Amino acid sequence: MLPSQGTIAGVFAPQHPLSRSKAQPQSEAPAAPASIKRNPFPAWSAIDDVKHKVETKVEAIGNEASREFNQASKAAQSKTGHIEPWTPKYYAACTFGGLLACGLTHTAVTPLDLVKCRRQVDPNLYKGNVEAWSKIHRAEGLRGIFTGWGPTFFGYSAQGAFKYGGYEYFKKFYSDLVGEERAARWKTSLYLTASASAEFIADVALCPFEAVKVRMQTTIPPAYTGTFSGISDITSKEGWAGLYKGLYPLWGRQIPYTMMKFASFETIVEQIYKTLPKSKHEYSKGAQTAVAFSGGYLAGILCAVVSHPADVMVSKLNANRLPGEAFGAAMGRIYKEIGFSGLWNGLPVRIVMIGTLTGLQWMIYDSFKIFMGLPTTGGPAKEQQKT
Repeated sequence: MLPSQGTIAGVFAPQHPLSRSKAQPQSEAPAAPASIKRNPFPAWSAIDDVKHKVETKVEAIGNEASREFNQASKAAQSKTGHIEPWTPKYYAACTFGGLLACGLTHTAVTPLDLVKCRRQVDPNLYKGNVEAWSKIHRAEGLRGIFTGWGPTFFGYSAQGAFKYGGYEYFKKFYSDLVGEERAARWKTSLYLTASASAEFIADVALCPFEAVKVRMQTTIPPAYTGTFSGISDITSKEGWAGLYKGLYPLWGRQIPYTMMKFASFETIVEQIYKTLPKSKHEYSKGAQTAVAFSGGYLAGILCAVVSHPADVMVSKLNANRLPGEAFGAAMGRIYKEIGFSGLWNGLPVRIVMIGTLTGLQWMIYDSFKIFMGLPTTGGPAKEQQKT
């Protein structure tokens, strides 16, 4: 009446559908089942969950920003119409892009520029940037840290407009002058010549604002409270020549800087695209903008080193040049006071500032060109298909 021991073992023993042959009779005791390998339950990680949510959110924000950018770009291009390269409309667009690139970036780094200028005039004034900002904030408040932002914005907006717009114009002008074949062979020389020509004009627009900026930043308390009140005060005391007494050293600083900025940027970007597996036109506009920032940052480091001695001299001349003192005499007197090593005061700060500044300028400039439907700057003159 009672079930056999084998039957009980067969019913209550661990079962597996594949552990028994189909031909095995129900009544026979099954063989001992093989050890069953079970995958553990996936462990839930709060960190991974948050990371996934953040990544999803960032991706959504990026997609939305890209969509808004594309819509605004299409709207702007529909109003301006198609812009042909090397036309007045093209140069106007490049001029406005340069205005944005230089005006916004130089204004943003005003706190760094303030400390740099003051340390160039008096290297013992501050030991470092943090100490400098702390002292300025205690004495003058947050507004004091941005001393000189007004003339910086107006001056470098004007300079950027002439520099970038002029560079595009002179690059085409000199290329047509020598012919297509020689232009391709002498491209670096053309970059240097075009950038020098553009900067020569741009500095004439910058110089009055630079004079006000330097005097505001190198006097404690600042000599002027506003940009145009500073210009009015200088012209009333020294005439218009007072606004341009730093023009020669400004040319000495800015022309080599800009030549290095444009020529090295073009060369670096070309080399970057040569090392990448695809041609420039095969990459997205976002990727091309990233290349522009990288090339601009590296070019900015070279610019800072090349132009720094003249930058120190500009600060010294605007702050310490005596009334009626000749330019050569003033430079000789200042050099005797500071020596060769003094020409390099503040260089580490300027490398960080100029590297970041130049990278952002090229990124803004090329982003604006993309916005207006124009090709980005730099890269091989004639794209070759890469295999």
